[in-house]
Amino acid sequence: MTDQPRDPRDFDAIILGAGAAGLFCAALAGQRGRRVAILDHGALPGRKILISGGGRCNFTNIHTAHDRYLSSNPHFAKSALAGYTPHHFLELVARYRIPWHEKTLGQLFCDHSAHAILDMLLAECERGHVQLLANAHSIHVTHDGSRFRITSAIGDFRAPALVIATGGLSIPKLGASGFGYDLARQFGLNIVEPRPALVPFTLAGSQGNWTSLAGVSAAVRISTPGTRVTFDDKLLVTHRGLSGPAILQISSYWKPGTPIHVDFAPGADLLGRLKSQRRDASVLRQALRDALPTRLAEHLATVAPPSGWSNSAIEAAEANLHSFAFHPNGTEGYLKAEVTAGGVDTAALNAKTLEARAVPGLFFIGEVVDVTGHLGGYNFQWAWASAVAAARAL
Repeated sequence: MTDQPRDPRDFDAIILGAGAAGLFCAALAGQRGRRVAILDHGALPGRKILISGGGRCNFTNIHTAHDRYLSSNPHFAKSALAGYTPHHFLELVARYRIPWHEKTLGQLFCDHSAHAILDMLLAECERGHVQLLANAHSIHVTHDGSRFRITSAIGDFRAPALVIATGGLSIPKLGASGFGYDLARQFGLNIVEPRPALVPFTLAGSQGNWTSLAGVSAAVRISTPGTRVTFDDKLLVTHRGLSGPAILQISSYWKPGTPIHVDFAPGADLLGRLKSQRRDASVLRQALRDALPTRLAEHLATVAPPSGWSNSAIEAAEANLHSFAFHPNGTEGYLKAEVTAGGVDTAALNAKTLEARAVPGLFFIGEVVDVTGHLGGYNFQWAWASAVAAARAL
């Protein structure tokens, strides 16, 4: 016995994905008078919002600019980011009287809980009379040339506009999947190969002994060959390799098989005293301990000592400590990645509206798009800005 066809429910726009971008886009479109439904395969909306920023949601960064984002087209994000800035979002936060604070480098966090941001988004959806439909499993999308039809376990739906806000592959325990990429391919759009970003590195082989320093943290400058990007922030040694803000930042630029270079003391002369004092291992260790955490200093004295005690050998060791090469054997993958780099090729999208050029009415917003921000609230700001760009076009 076959199932009987069901009459679909009609909307002006359907949004797939109840994360930051999807909720915000739905709220704004609904407040513009559109009949909007959000479908999500999960039981609860905004789960990634709730764990972000250590549970306090680093909801934007006041230094947002297009050069803080990675994309095959480095200029693509300019239009959306200019159309909706961090100050616009702060105005909304202020209306809901959500207390916040700036940590470092322009990062803005809720004073209390990330629930405040999610509750705000849900309230905005209520203002727009958005229908939020959970547990929408087994979604299948077709297009008849004028309207999209979505079949799912909870019913069938139809609309002339479809917004894909399904996110990337990061943090699969929260339900992340490649569904958005599959839909893009279904409609003929290319995908820039996804990869984990803002993710810790793993170390093995000759550098596996670094993991014995698990818990050690230091302020460093970090870079990787082939880019002009450097980051000044904390490095943290873990039981599996390297993490901390500096590592997460550079991971988005790293290519397998290439090293990362760490300056353990930017601007400092670590070993200069070896030229004027006694030249031996005890003075070397003391010089490093004076500038670096003790365990790190002791380890570097062992793995990166001067090859001898001549001035040239000391200078070479100094240079090495300002550009120490780590050779990660990989990353901790999507399980620990904060975001996914790559995604729907921006060449297929209108930068002002996020609409697919070849498929009118089909939009892609947020993390599913090949636009990936630096650590520190930039990816949330892309979610807000891309959501606004699409909502204005619905």
